[in-house]
This record gives sequence, C-alpha cells and structure tokens, in this order.
Amino acid sequence: MRSPLAPGIRLITSFSRDSWYRGFILFLTFLFYTAYHLSRKPISIVKSELHRNCSTVIRPPGINITNNETWCDWMPFDQNNYQTLFGVLDNSFLVAYAIGMFISGIFGERLPLRYYLSFGMVTSGLFTCLFGLGFYWNIHSLGYYAFVQVMNGLMQTTGWPSVVACVGNWFGKGKRGFIMGVWNSHTSVGNILGSLIAGAFVSSAWGMSFIVPGLIIASTGILCFFFLVEKPEDVNCSPPQHHSEKENEETEPLLQNVPNGNPTINGGVTAESAVTVHDHTEAISFTGALCIPGVVEFSLCLLFAKLVSYTFLYWLPLYISNVAHFEAKQAGDMSTLFDVGGILGGIFAGLVSDYTGGRASTCCVMLIAAAPMLFLYNSIGQRNLGTTIGMLLVCGGLVNGPYALITTAVSADLGTHESLRGNSRALSTVTAIIDGTGSIGAALGPLLAGVISPTGWNNVFYMLITADILACLFLTRLVYKEVRGWCGHSSRARGVKDI
Repeated sequence: MRSPLAPGIRLITSFSRDSWYRGFILFLTFLFYTAYHLSRKPISIVKSELHRNCSTVIRPPGINITNNETWCDWMPFDQNNYQTLFGVLDNSFLVAYAIGMFISGIFGERLPLRYYLSFGMVTSGLFTCLFGLGFYWNIHSLGYYAFVQVMNGLMQTTGWPSVVACVGNWFGKGKRGFIMGVWNSHTSVGNILGSLIAGAFVSSAWGMSFIVPGLIIASTGILCFFFLVEKPEDVNCSPPQHHSEKENEETEPLLQNVPNGNPTINGGVTAESAVTVHDHTEAISFTGALCIPGVVEFSLCLLFAKLVSYTFLYWLPLYISNVAHFEAKQAGDMSTLFDVGGILGGIFAGLVSDYTGGRASTCCVMLIAAAPMLFLYNSIGQRNLGTTIGMLLVCGGLVNGPYALITTAVSADLGTHESLRGNSRALSTVTAIIDGTGSIGAALGPLLAGVISPTGWNNVFYMLITADILACLFLTRLVYKEVRGWCGHSSRARGVKDI
C-alpha cells in the first residue's frame, strides 16, 4: 500500500511556482530595505554618547581633565551648540537623500534593478563603516562626518524606488494595502535592529555601532546581486494583473480614473481595451509622472507626515534620555517601541484601506488622531513605565501608519495607474517623486527639532502636531471624493471614481 505524502511536502506542493517566486521576492526585498534602515539608525543612538553629562561619569585614572563637564565628550560635539552640530549631521544625510531621490528614480527606470540595488547597498555600507572608523582613527572634524553623511544619503536613495518597483512588478492591486502594509514593516524592523545593534556597542566603542550595520548592508548587496529577479517574465512566471475586473472590485476607488472618458467595466479597463495591454518600452518622464492624478497631493501629504516620523527617528532617543533621564542604551532600547507601534500601524492602515477602498481617508483619520496623542505623550508620557510603553506604541502606529501606506500601496497604485495604459516603467519614477518630496520633510523635521529643542521640548511637539494637521489638509479633496462616493452622491459604482 502506497503511503500518503508527508504533511510538510503536501504543504510545499500546494503552492504554485509563481507563489514561491513571489514569496521569495517579497522576502528578499524585505531583507534589503531592513538593511537600509538598519544602517540609518545608529546616529540617533550614538548622539547621547557623543555628548554626555561627564560629571556623572567615573573618571579613568591618569587622564588630564581640563573641563569636568565635557572631558568624556567626543570633539567637536563637546560644545554648547552640540544640538546644532547634530542637526548638521542629520541634514547632511537627509538633504542629500531628498535631492538624490528625484534623480535616483530616473536611474531606477533605466538601469537593471539588480545592479542598481547591489551597487547602492555595497557603497552605503562603505560610508556607514567610514563614519564608525572615525572613532578608531580619532577623527574630530565635523567636515569629515558631514561628508560621509552626504555620500551615504546619496547612496541610500538607490533603495526605496528600486524595491517598490520590484514588488510592484510582481504583485497586482488585489489586497496590495495589506501585503505592502506587512512588507513595509521592514522600516520598523530595521530601526529596531539598528537600535539594538548600535546600543550593544555605544557605551564601549561607538564606532562599532556603525561598522557592524555597514557590514550587514554591504552583505545584503552581495546577496541581491546573486538572487534578485526583477520581473516575473524573467523566470517564466505569469505577470500580475494591475487592472483586471476582479482586482478593481477589491481595491480602492481613489486612485482610478477613466482614460479618454470611456465607460469602464467595474472600474477596470475600458470596454474597448479589455484585452491585455503590453508594456511600453519608453520610461515615463518626470513631468508625466507628476500629471498622474493623486501624485501631487500624496507627495505633499507625505512631506509633513515624514517630517514627524523622521523627527522621532533621529531625536526620540535623545528626548527620552533628557526627559526620562535614561542611559544611552536604555533610551535606545525604549525608542524601539515607537517602531513596534509603526509595524502595527502600517498593517492596520493597509487592511482598513483595502476594506474601505479609501487610501486618503485612512491616512487622514490616522493623522488627525495622531495630533492629540502626540500632545498627551509629551504631557504624561514619562510618568511611569507602563504609560511610556503604551504611548510610544500608540504614537508609533498613528504616526507611521499613514507614512507607510503612502510610500508603499499608494505609490505602487499610482505607479501602475490605469491612465498609464500598461506602461510599467513608471513605478520607480512615481515612487521617487512621492518619497523624494517626503524626504524634504524628513530633512526639515530633524533640522527644526535641533533649532527648536533648546527652547524646550514642548515647542518641538507643537511643531510636530502642526505638521500632522497640514498633512491632513493636503488630502481633503481626495477624502471628499471618497466620502462622496460612499454616501451615494456619485453615479459611478463603488470603487470607480475620477480624481
């Protein structure tokens, strides 16, 4: 008698070849961008070590001390303007990242993604290591660290447009919000791992807080070179349907319009063009990407949403250290709770937007809720450990949820918008425009925090609350369109709307 297949084998064979490849690509791109964020996090952890209250530090024997308050600090961050100098480092990276992002998207459409990503990760690892080597080479020049940050910022722009374009090539619009919400947790996972790795070395040899993450991202670059598959067609897998009838029934109404005024079938392709549309060979122009309905609104919204998120990314450990009086490692570990909340918030935003069909409404509600929660966190968030944990989780979810949704599902939706008529070579450019505009806010947030924080942390939080409100305002027209459709004022079927 022939024995049945083992349960594990039955499970493996239940998935098709296409499913295995899609899962593999999702895992690889998750790993790649985890490494990108892992290598960005150390600077926020090391700040509290570069400038400390040296009067509380045990003095090693044999050290000639000229200033009891700054003897343990790392020059040039031993001055009273150390917060401004930290702001210079942050913005050296973030301004270069914002400028480079617009250029990176154009390259991403025209170069093989596998080569482009591999090059970006290896070079980013190099510059991350160079920052840490400043500790061992005893470098005290602000110019050196600023230059390394600029170069690292430029190299890091290779990541986001490329991974979103790759995932967009493999996955259609059905349940994209949930899939990319889970996938986007790489941002928070990278931040958490980066905090833990940097925190493990920060008090003993802070240079290793950069060198270890640098080696990790360089290693993933080598992995990318050997294993990344850019498109399903490259391995004879079936391509996803971005605008099929079934998928358009499942997905959002906001990001669809009717080309040339022709009637649609369930919000999908027109009756005259229900056949499969072949890819264009010419990459979309920058101006053409801007003309896609919804790109400008979501880009401006992301500018302010990312301002808030990156202010927390770069300043939260220092805030916890100053307000709650934690050590550098403890503050770094505590700050990871904000990223844990970000994981949950991103998944929640994706699920809700898939179910309701309202990407803009989901973002707007979460941003509105984030404003009072930020105020409460600053007011009562440090009263006790339980309150701190709870507030960090909630604030992380509300702040990072909209940011995650816009940079993933919304970017992919717009990059495969039906007005492109099958041109798949717009994903990288659209993603770069949205994230590049958001990166302007990412640069402004830490800069403003560095300028405002000497006047009090309350003023920093007022700035963040204002940014959340402004982010909502840029989505009002899109939210109105969605609500109008839900209330039955539109003659179109649910899930079909103009922008």
